[in-house]
Amino acid sequence: MPKILRLYLDQMFHLKVAEALRIQGHDVLRASDVGQARADDMDILRKAISDNRILITLDEHFGDWVVLPLSEHHGVIRLKVNPTTSDRIVKILVPFLKRHVQEDFKNHLVIISERRVKWIRTWIGTETA
Repeated sequence: MPKILRLYLDQMFHLKVAEALRIQGHDVLRASDVGQARADDMDILRKAISDNRILITLDEHFGDWVVLPLSEHHGVIRLKVNPTTSDRIVKILVPFLKRHVQEDFKNHLVIISERRVKWIRTWIGTETA
């Protein structure tokens, strides 16, 4: 049985990325489809948290602890892809997501490049079941 993830794509992702993730069975929302095409990072993160979704972004500011507060969230995946094309994003992201379940990402910032994956725990408060 496939592992369905609840994902929230930041505003810079093309529809092609969302469609590729949906084909894999994931529940995907795009910021640009829900009125957040020009929202700031905190509003994007708040939306992902309120919808119980893992935020996927290309925005390096999500690695800055000033922007990403050390509080509970459902996970942030930051992709480092160059050149940043939909095909390259899908090629890296789809196989990575297949190896994980929703709970793996809770309270983590995961930075993914073509050669490396770095997991950073961002919240160490009391976990809820």
